[in-house]
Amino acid sequence: MQEYLIDVIQKGLKAVGIETSTPVTIEKPARKEFGDFSTNIALVLAGECKTNPRKLAQELISHLSFRPGTVGKTEIAGPGFINFHLTPSFIMQSLEQVIREGESFGRMCSGKGQKAIVEYVSANPTGPLTIGRGRGGVLGDCIANLYEALGYDVTREYYFNDAGRQMKILAESVRLRYLERCGDTVEFPDTHYQGPYIRDIAEKLYEHHGDALKEHETLDEFKQTAEQFIFTSIKNTLHRLNIHHDSFFNEHKLYQPGENGKSANDEVIEALKEKGFISEYDRAVWFSTTKLGQEKDKVLIKSSGEPSYRLPDIAYHVTKFERGFSDIVNVFGADHIDEYPDVVEAVRILGYEAENIKVAINQFVTTTVNGETVKMSTRKGNADLLDDLIDDVGADATRLFFIMRSKDSHLNFDVELAKKQSRDNPVFYLQYAHARICSLLKMAERETDFTASSAETGLLQNLESPHELQLSLALQELPEVIQTAARLLEPQKMVDYLHTIAELFHRFYQECPILKSDEELRKARLYLALATRQVLQNGFRILGITAPEAM
Repeated sequence: MQEYLIDVIQKGLKAVGIETSTPVTIEKPARKEFGDFSTNIALVLAGECKTNPRKLAQELISHLSFRPGTVGKTEIAGPGFINFHLTPSFIMQSLEQVIREGESFGRMCSGKGQKAIVEYVSANPTGPLTIGRGRGGVLGDCIANLYEALGYDVTREYYFNDAGRQMKILAESVRLRYLERCGDTVEFPDTHYQGPYIRDIAEKLYEHHGDALKEHETLDEFKQTAEQFIFTSIKNTLHRLNIHHDSFFNEHKLYQPGENGKSANDEVIEALKEKGFISEYDRAVWFSTTKLGQEKDKVLIKSSGEPSYRLPDIAYHVTKFERGFSDIVNVFGADHIDEYPDVVEAVRILGYEAENIKVAINQFVTTTVNGETVKMSTRKGNADLLDDLIDDVGADATRLFFIMRSKDSHLNFDVELAKKQSRDNPVFYLQYAHARICSLLKMAERETDFTASSAETGLLQNLESPHELQLSLALQELPEVIQTAARLLEPQKMVDYLHTIAELFHRFYQECPILKSDEELRKARLYLALATRQVLQNGFRILGITAPEAM
């Protein structure tokens, strides 16, 4: 409808002799009495045309030619806005598309032929997933769903970080607990991983090896067993939330020599050195970010010879470009906010299209139970575990609560609210709307000759009440909401939209009798309910929550 109005306005401008490159924009007025759509083109062009905006708007309106039955009224508002009121028949004719396309409604082809990679979770295998990691996992999964809805060929990737100091501490933690299991008295440092899962891994090693590992000089067996145990746990937790990955990129690949005898990390250092962005001092190797206007250079290789996080991250992003991805989306926690701009700058210096990298930073999560905050610490073993939250409130509530606030906002996860069976609980409110429609349609099929499988969509033309029209217009916004949510990397937009749909449906259900209406009106309203259910289902699929038929 927006495209149609833009085309009509552009033809109207030519008819009054205005040739301009200024784009025509169409918006939805904040208040319903101002119409269904509005344009400010008269205000924008008034200066260029040296005329009064309202006068220009009036002249333009007189040259607008609409197809019969599309726009019922056009009027000027305020200093020169042009408002359009669509005819009920046009709104309902457009709504037929929702029922015709079914599960495909909202899916587009703007990303067809393009490859996108969405990296999310990427938690180090040092312990079970915490609630904080869960938020990033759900955010990434929903973003991947949004990109798929736009037609992209999407790869969901987990960056498996199994190198570095934290893995050594993990192995040492398991070894000490293993020695305890063997009967030794050990001093367990506060800096090591304290959780009960460390004892579980040690017990597994003891069951398999007895005390044969006591004299091992290396930590390899402890590290490998811990890594396998924890990563299996991580994948099981993600599966419970309906989160999956297509590929797992192992950080070790970046340290291994290629055919030319150089690792990916080595090649990054050499390439940045050729560009003049490597400095060596204090026995370390630095990315010369002072040349980019920053106050300090950033270390890539520490004086100990160990790479900082930045170096493998730069090399990893190079592999994403080399694998042919046109869109690269990274979902990071707030602890990456200082690092990722340097990675993007390095990629740009190396000659890649860094503007194709999009980063979604999700802020921290705290949980409250009965008004009291639960604090998290993976290292100390008293973390607020994601599995425990799923056990408590369920997978659907966990997913929806993680994304019902903007990723840029700190999230306070109210456990008691997530368990409530009332409209105060957002997931219950949405799913109840879907269940209510399913119940209505089943009752209609039992008591009348209505069948959802053979919708006579032409009967929708009988609907013209404000509640019916408002709901119908909102249902048709799904494709636009998907585009906006994908562009902003903000699934919250989808949650807000579906909440509006549920609210409008409940209002329509209360104000417009359905089963007690005459046959044609009854069928028309049932088809509107059918279209509402379809939009809810399509939206739920993107959010990764279930669509229950009864509650």
